[in-house]
Amino acid sequence: MSHLSEPASLRALLDKHGLRLSKGLGQNFLINPSVCPRMAEASGAADCAGVLEIGPGVGVLTWELAKISPKVVAVELDKRLFPLLDETLGSCGNVELVQGDILKLDLGALLREKFGGEKICVCANLPYYITSPVIMSLLESGLPLHAVTVMVQREAAQRLCAPPGIRACGAVSVSVHYRSRPRQLFGVSRGSFLPPPKVDSAVIRFDMLEKPPVQVQSEALLFRTARAAFAQRRKTVANAVSAGLALEKGQVEEALASAKIASTARAEQLTLEQFAALADSLWDITGKANLWEGEGI
Repeated sequence: MSHLSEPASLRALLDKHGLRLSKGLGQNFLINPSVCPRMAEASGAADCAGVLEIGPGVGVLTWELAKISPKVVAVELDKRLFPLLDETLGSCGNVELVQGDILKLDLGALLREKFGGEKICVCANLPYYITSPVIMSLLESGLPLHAVTVMVQREAAQRLCAPPGIRACGAVSVSVHYRSRPRQLFGVSRGSFLPPPKVDSAVIRFDMLEKPPVQVQSEALLFRTARAAFAQRRKTVANAVSAGLALEKGQVEEALASAKIASTARAEQLTLEQFAALADSLWDITGKANLWEGEGI
């Protein structure tokens, strides 16, 4: 598979199968031969029942994962790539390809079917345009995950790993630090891809926590509160959460006071503990558990 890190070989393979890279799907294939082995090794794949890979591309990372993991299930959206992947991964008896959109698949059912509910690792070179939705979906799912290792845009890596309470954080930071211990592993230059993107990338790993660092009455409400607060981050939390959750501003201000948070606070100023306190206060003040539980998170 090392030959697929050579631009000429990769182009020849794509031409053989009549393929052109899709900008709409964010397809940028790795041509730096050192990245995939390093990423696979760092993913924790050797310590899990298996690996879920998102977007295998031409299979270079898949091949490296298959060398150290008992089973790799690779989810690919682009149907055109399957004949190519059958060629590049045909000798890997422990790799199974699944066609589908990772954001629409029932991952719980998929993992139960493929791994029997055992803890697994996730590893992916994510297209930039789906980075946050995929990571938030994984972290908020409650699935049996040991670790999630992804390659993302460098700026996204910094935001994802930033703890709540500093300027660089976002709504996804709340989910990240509630569910995991994040860390940046190494950088990947834009020249490592074909075609080269306009930005550099970084590989980050989230080690999933057995128990969240804060306790809340409703995880769904915690995540929804954070998303509402950051959706209009230039506004105060009172205004943003009121609009985002369709609550009266007075209710949100009462919840902020109960949580001992200044009414003028903005989302980037709140720590994870403060978001948890605010969510619990909203839960108590609204008195409508069924308003929050069971809704999409």
